Amino acid sequence: MKHFPIFLALDARPVALSGGGEAALAKLRLLMKTDARLTVYSPTPAPEIVNWANQARLTLIRRPLTTGDTSGCTLFYAADEDTTEDTRTSAIAHADGALVNIVDDLAGSDFITPAIVDRAPVTVAIGTEGTAPVLARAIKADLEARLPASLGLLAHAAKKFRHMADRLPKGRARRAFWSEFFFKSGPHALDHDPGADLSATLKTRLMAQMAARPGTGRITFAVVAAADPELLPLKTRTILHEADLVLHGADIAPEILELARREAKFGPLPKTARPLTEAATNGLHTICLTASAPHSHLLAAARAAGIQTHIIPGIAPLPLLTDMKETA
Repeated sequence: MKHFPIFLALDARPVALSGGGEAALAKLRLLMKTDARLTVYSPTPAPEIVNWANQARLTLIRRPLTTGDTSGCTLFYAADEDTTEDTRTSAIAHADGALVNIVDDLAGSDFITPAIVDRAPVTVAIGTEGTAPVLARAIKADLEARLPASLGLLAHAAKKFRHMADRLPKGRARRAFWSEFFFKSGPHALDHDPGADLSATLKTRLMAQMAARPGTGRITFAVVAAADPELLPLKTRTILHEADLVLHGADIAPEILELARREAKFGPLPKTARPLTEAATNGLHTICLTASAPHSHLLAAARAAGIQTHIIPGIAPLPLLTDMKETA
């Protein structure tokens, strides 16, 4: 990974751009989605930029960028579409300590702007290290089709309610509450009434969650028959995203373990069932990743303790095939 993905706070921070053509327009359409203080330097700005300035969406200065113009700026975009001018303006911005992006110049840029799926406040950024923008746009289009427009409404409601949800204990109970809202009760309320009071929905679900008795955890044994993550069963992937505790053999590939959620705890597979049953008694969901079928004594002990136990078989790669000739 040559570019580390971050989300930069731009609220009321100064951002400058040099340029007034198509490249500048493309960057400004994205930057105006933020609350940054935008300043554009261009002696010949496009009509759209003039209109945005008249609407007070940005500040337009009708001259080339000069020394001192980027002092204090967080970001600077060199978008004059002229190599000589972009080199000159980026040098000024670098001297002032701003992070610089030169349009269509990956090597000369401090950062790149990813393709973005905007469901504010939910934002998905897609990057390909600047090597395949067409691929990034294709992924963006696919995600936009998958993510409902109402996602932003749900996220806004959740943000306002987060301090109330803090009454739930951290961990599984809180995750269950938010999962139920985002994927069940929240969308259901908006489907029936686009103007539904989501705060009321959240209050109802919170009361139900707080009244519910803490449940016992469960144990999932998943066979990982190949190091290739693409051969991992969808059910195993889903549980890796949810599990509290990930136990695995030494032969499980790091690429597989990378699929687990960041907050999960990791450890080696135990020789006895006691660590598994104790974790389940404490309400944790444990997934055990093994290269072969799990030991029968672990299964028997977990089930004897009344723990909900599941097994997910693995998908093995095909054996090497001998050369075959087409016949007709």
